[in-house]
Amino acid sequence: MSNTVLKKKRRGSDFVFDVVNYSLLILILIATGYPVLMVIAASISDPDAVSRGAVWIWPVGFSLEGYAAVFKNDSIVTGYLNTLFYVVVGTIVSIVLTIMAAYPLSRSDLTGARFILLAFSFTMLFSGGLIPSYLLVKELGMLDTRWSQIIPTALSVFNVIIMRSYFQSSLPKELLEAAKMDGCSDFRFLIRIAIPLSGPIIAVMVLFYGVGIWNSYFNALIYLNSKELFPLQLVLREILVMNQVSLDMLAKDPKALQIKLELMESLKYAVIVVANLPLIIAYPFVQKHFTKGIMVGSLKG
Repeated sequence: MSNTVLKKKRRGSDFVFDVVNYSLLILILIATGYPVLMVIAASISDPDAVSRGAVWIWPVGFSLEGYAAVFKNDSIVTGYLNTLFYVVVGTIVSIVLTIMAAYPLSRSDLTGARFILLAFSFTMLFSGGLIPSYLLVKELGMLDTRWSQIIPTALSVFNVIIMRSYFQSSLPKELLEAAKMDGCSDFRFLIRIAIPLSGPIIAVMVLFYGVGIWNSYFNALIYLNSKELFPLQLVLREILVMNQVSLDMLAKDPKALQIKLELMESLKYAVIVVANLPLIIAYPFVQKHFTKGIMVGSLKG
């Protein structure tokens, strides 16, 4: 078979692949993009149009009553500040622990490194369960404290393995040997050389931990009782799920109830936008590190 025929067949198969690939990507874009556009449009639409289900992609009318209600609600503002605290402090603690665990495990001269890694990996498959975890948090005195949202989930074994692989593939042994010849200690090598050279993987870990903490609500639901400690996601859950209308309100003032229901609909969408806005803003600054950090960190196991 001539090269010309092979090229034509290859071009034909490539064309079919491109058509199928782009079609799937367009469908995925529609499936993921429509809810985002709908939420944004509903958050700035007239509350009456939102309650009637008249908003699809474009805003109907224009109103910022939902956003005004968001920032007037003390629980939402408190939850927002609490979440910022949990994300900043929790991410710092998690990054420090991940680096301190991953770097020694990446060293071939660490005695028992394989056993330690197996012990870490064991926790990915088996855990004590919810009740033992709750009892442990209680016995440590962290129940109904901010630390209950930081310490129990501070270290991800999956992230440790990724960062360990990155250290192994990006920090050659010769670099460590040269540093030691110049009198550099292990800790100084980590601080002055290893960490500055690991910017991409650290940026990815910051995003992983930050997004995980920002979106988490289950630990707060289990370990927190004081509403002044609730994160934003738990406040959002109460607004979206726990919002109930009593029969007494329906009987007393139906018109006022209707206005309140319309405002609550706008408030729901406004809270969703406000809750996700920081992540949307931060993502482009970290995206450029994704490919390099994850691909290099996944080369070795």
